[in-house]
Amino acid sequence: MTRLRGGAVIAVVMIFAVTGCKDLQDKGSPGAPGTGGGGGAALTAADALTVKGRAPKTGYSREKFGSAWADTDSNSCDTRDDILKRDLKEVKFTDGDCKVSSGVLDPDPYSGKDVTYKRGRSLVDIDHLVALSDAWQTGAKYWDASKRIALANDPLNLLAVDASANRGKGDGDTATWLPPDKAYRCTYVAAQVAVKKKYGLWVTAAEKTAMKKVLATCPGQKLPAGGNPTKAPSRFKAH
Repeated sequence: MTRLRGGAVIAVVMIFAVTGCKDLQDKGSPGAPGTGGGGGAALTAADALTVKGRAPKTGYSREKFGSAWADTDSNSCDTRDDILKRDLKEVKFTDGDCKVSSGVLDPDPYSGKDVTYKRGRSLVDIDHLVALSDAWQTGAKYWDASKRIALANDPLNLLAVDASANRGKGDGDTATWLPPDKAYRCTYVAAQVAVKKKYGLWVTAAEKTAMKKVLATCPGQKLPAGGNPTKAPSRFKAH
């Protein structure tokens, strides 16, 4: 069942129907992973991804992708609050309509259970669907800082999820981790494919095999689109 959600992000995408898989919990916000058409079926896109071995993790740090939750879409709200506002229900704010103080993941896409968010507690994380360290090892280490900052703050690559499920994922790719809620796996993998395609990241042979195995169970799964540009504004820097 598709839930429509609102949020402050800059691209406009189309809502699509998912065949055989649960839709992303989205309020219709532009750039939400799992929403939108364009680009063809997810299975076709996965098959077209470049296959290479992982580059060394040497040199990776979070700081290579800029400061956390930079306001790259220039809407005066940081990226974390943008995603919380997009993905939570019953949202309440502190100081205006930017700083999210509470809300509910109804349900959490990874576990399927409801999770209450309250600011200052760690029950809800914002997951990078393609983990930054995975991106580093599959092409991002060779990018300029602007593109890495864009990836780290792109709504297409971000999702509010249960913290315990997210920490179980770590920096795993499709070959090593999938959401416990099996009904969500098609949507999840399609979103990862979309991010890797958009940013030109490659996949390992095992990762592509795992992606195609999941998506073969839902051949009608569309490829999400939208999100932010792949180049962050020049005022943002990374170390």
